[in-house]
Amino acid sequence: MVVTASAAAAPLLVTERLELWLPRKEDIAPMSAIVSDPATGRFLAPQGGAAGHFQRFCRNAGSWLLYGYGAFMVRERGSGALLGNCGVFHSVRGLGDDFDDAPEAGWILRRDKVGQGLAQEAMRAVLVWFEREHGPQRIVCMISLGNEPSMRLAAKLGFAPLRETTLPEGDAVRLFERRVEKH
Repeated sequence: MVVTASAAAAPLLVTERLELWLPRKEDIAPMSAIVSDPATGRFLAPQGGAAGHFQRFCRNAGSWLLYGYGAFMVRERGSGALLGNCGVFHSVRGLGDDFDDAPEAGWILRRDKVGQGLAQEAMRAVLVWFEREHGPQRIVCMISLGNEPSMRLAAKLGFAPLRETTLPEGDAVRLFERRVEKH
């Protein structure tokens, strides 16, 4: 008999203000509302409507299944209100060998929660968890040009610019990497 990890054994990260949970199907619609907000969506690649959002959501959930890591659903501690998602997931975007097939960090928060340090709080917890569970690894991320708050956060989290490129959808982005610290 083979015993595998179940959702019951899934990580739950708790910070001062947040709880970070694995995605569940009940999160699809509220997360779609978050990324569909024009103020939030302006820095995201086109979502492709409900079908596109569903595919992205399932890609993230699949990262958990295949790689043992993915984006967490960020909830307000105590209330359980969904605030967004943050984490490290696995994706192949067709952007080149220096970016593809690597753990990728990302963070998206509800418009009314931006600028309160929540993404930094969540991502610091995620990065500590990721390194503890998966070992120190190079992690990449991409940020739309013009999204200066996310670029500042990337720098605070230890990401350095790698290069600029254009996504297949036509959006200009800057790619970053967070290298493993040598001790």
